[in-house]
Amino acid sequence: MKIWIGTAGVPVSSKERSTVGGIKRVAELKLNAMEVEFVRGVKMSNKMAEEVGKVASELKIRLSVHAPYFINLCSLEKEKLEASKKRILDSVERAHLMEADVVVFHPGYYGKLSKEEAYEKVREACEDLLDRIKEKGWGEVRLGLETTGKISQFGELEEIVRICKEVKGCHPVVDWAHIYARNGGRINFQEIFEKISALKMKHLHTHFSGMEFSPVAATGKGNERRHLNLTEGAKPDYKPLVEEILKRKIDITLISESPNLEGDALFMKEMFEKNGYQF
Repeated sequence: MKIWIGTAGVPVSSKERSTVGGIKRVAELKLNAMEVEFVRGVKMSNKMAEEVGKVASELKIRLSVHAPYFINLCSLEKEKLEASKKRILDSVERAHLMEADVVVFHPGYYGKLSKEEAYEKVREACEDLLDRIKEKGWGEVRLGLETTGKISQFGELEEIVRICKEVKGCHPVVDWAHIYARNGGRINFQEIFEKISALKMKHLHTHFSGMEFSPVAATGKGNERRHLNLTEGAKPDYKPLVEEILKRKIDITLISESPNLEGDALFMKEMFEKNGYQF
């Protein structure tokens, strides 16, 4: 059992506002993971990706990559679909060079499609992406389909798990706060692990934060509004998650996406230590 905890991007307290500077600051904070954020576009050169990987390896920091937000694998417009795939492939190339193990992305929006039609579009796109990734020799990088926080988005846990069962190379990225919001303020950590267990994964990649959401009338569902700090007493409560991870002895990465990036990563780390885990 191994637990990695870190930040989504460069820590707030990092004086050097670069990816390399962020990794060094993560190590100083005695955290052990960082997600490289390409959310506004993939602007990192291949040479820099190699340098990032070298520094992370030296400091024993586990890396992951978040692809740009502008991705919609459900798009009916060929140009938009190909542009989405290119953003993912560009992210995978950098992930390969920096030896990051997963590229996280939000799969898309239902739009006018039925849920089943959207599922087929995402599945076909992932199969095509994985074929291209294999051709390029980047096959060690996993495609991480993230659970999403709005009911207009493809990304219910059941949809993600189904794709990952059917398409080898796809892995679920569980955003606990997104699930909490989408379920209208409810989350059952035990149930989530049971649903994922069918995939028999060696390692699970996840995001956490507090979450403010808007209820969707007469549905019992909700839409995410904004990420909150854990230390404000925000929901969801992560104590049951910590207990469930330790009970199940899961290899897991937990990436803080709260406004208080490293503060809440350290808060999460402390919760594990209070329950007897040694980093």
